[in-house]
Amino acid sequence: MNSDLVPDDLWERTAPLIPPRPPRRHRFPGRKPVDDRTALAGIVYVLRKGVSWADVPAERIGCSGVTCWRRLRDWTEAGVWPRLHEVLLAELRTTGLLEMDDCAIDGSHVRALKGGITPGLHRSTAAVPAASTM
Repeated sequence: MNSDLVPDDLWERTAPLIPPRPPRRHRFPGRKPVDDRTALAGIVYVLRKGVSWADVPAERIGCSGVTCWRRLRDWTEAGVWPRLHEVLLAELRTTGLLEMDDCAIDGSHVRALKGGITPGLHRSTAAVPAASTM
């Protein structure tokens, strides 16, 4: 199942970008951590199927949805996804498969500074003010 969700070529590009996990404690080590490729397969499963983290089939993927979510959080904080995006774009540029002629710029994900433009308050032109404004 993991090879279907995370092919070898995707894993070869992603694996060097994933930060190493801290070593396990000696006295109370807890559970063995799940393999990074298995966690990535769970993340890709959620993205492809559009299910919640609780609906990840642990027996098919190899780990729970909560484990996948934690790895996603940790890797996001470590900046894995922007670096992977850069690696993929650079590879597309070198092979000549990146077409910049038909591109669009979208700023919907950029935060509006100071809340953006807000309309000013307008004075009422009604003959009698509304009861809610008194």
